[in-house]
Amino acid sequence: MASPKLLLLATSLLGCGLLVAADYAPMTLTVVNNCPFPVWPGIQANSGHDVLEGGGFFLPALSHKSFPAPTHPWSGRIWARTGCTASGAQLHCATGDCGGRLQCGGLGGAAPATLAQVNLHHSGSDQTSYGVSVVDGFNVGLSVTPHEGHGNCPVLACRKNLTETCPGELQLRSPAGSVLACKSGCEAFRTDELCCRNMYNSPRTCRASKYSEFFKRECPQAFTYAHDSPSLTHECSAPRELKVIFCH
Repeated sequence: MASPKLLLLATSLLGCGLLVAADYAPMTLTVVNNCPFPVWPGIQANSGHDVLEGGGFFLPALSHKSFPAPTHPWSGRIWARTGCTASGAQLHCATGDCGGRLQCGGLGGAAPATLAQVNLHHSGSDQTSYGVSVVDGFNVGLSVTPHEGHGNCPVLACRKNLTETCPGELQLRSPAGSVLACKSGCEAFRTDELCCRNMYNSPRTCRASKYSEFFKRECPQAFTYAHDSPSLTHECSAPRELKVIFCH
């Protein structure tokens, strides 16, 4: 047992901000490409949080990459970039592009793109929150899977390939005519009402549209518009690993 003098010293240092509280337990983030084609995952941290793995990397078909998660609170989003081609030092992607970079370095991805949203190590019980969002549209299916967590830790996913059922007015097509992704109503039409902007930016005025309802029918677990509230909740504490799996 520590002596009273040592305990008093530690308390004083904490009070002065000179002693940092212990970090949370180690955790692994794993990004899996289950697609039959390569993807270039992008990672964007929320403001003030660490940029992980430079913000992006290459992932061949049927492969994965694991890396240590921060041991302090962190939140951000992960998405797949597809149809990418390198041009010198630049990387241009058909979907999810982040300013022509391989490593996004804090930049977000261009819509439409399916997003995994994660919030690590929050609250006193080391909670991890996560979800799937098609608010910015859809480019590949994905799931978020926690391993060895405590409490209610469901797998959350948007598994269907919505490029096969996307309404014509939402389709993002390649120059050859193939459907690359499915835009949100906001991305397709840019109206305040569909984008939940200005007078529509509140839970009372931001409502589901026929376009968000299409996404909700196909992916009921996903966020489909700005003030959507998916019914499946979770309270997942201290998972050892969190997997984001594309085409799963």
